Amino acid sequence: MSSRRKFLLVSLAAALWLGAMLVAYQWFQSRYIRPFEERTELFMGSQLRLPADLAGPGPIRLVHFWDPACPCNVRNQQHLGELVQQFAARGVQFYAVRKAGSQGRLPANLAALQPLESLPGSEGLPASPAVAIWDQRGELAYFGPYSEGAVCTSANSFIEPILEALVAGRPVRADSNLAVGCFCDWRN
Repeated sequence: MSSRRKFLLVSLAAALWLGAMLVAYQWFQSRYIRPFEERTELFMGSQLRLPADLAGPGPIRLVHFWDPACPCNVRNQQHLGELVQQFAARGVQFYAVRKAGSQGRLPANLAALQPLESLPGSEGLPASPAVAIWDQRGELAYFGPYSEGAVCTSANSFIEPILEALVAGRPVRADSNLAVGCFCDWRN
């Protein structure tokens, strides 16, 4: 085989390999990489109520609002699992409300969350993932996102300081919040 022919075969193989890598990259990018779109949402909890059987004085109650189809849930659920590990033993009760009309399950690490069919006033929720926290007196202490930004971790979360304050008996009133983050529409 001549060197010119060898060169052409190697060049052709390299070009085919490069083309295959570009196609694979495009497929991966379109399937798994989603750009973070800064989205501002106003969370107002004035309409939220606990169901009658949970309302009133009692333990601290955290309600997680989630949509199985929302890609913003992935990192949030990991963080929520850490919250359950950290605060369930300290008396915080955890609940979850799935977006109406959606189907899906929370991951195994969130099995401790008790499902609620709905929450009075949650129809007006602007986006998810979101969280509502009621204090020991049964009053809404916090309503809004877990954090601000593209991802939610314990490093940028609003929730740990609020739960720490409530567990220590300090009052918290943050039932309306404006935040920029990764959110999905809640309303149908």
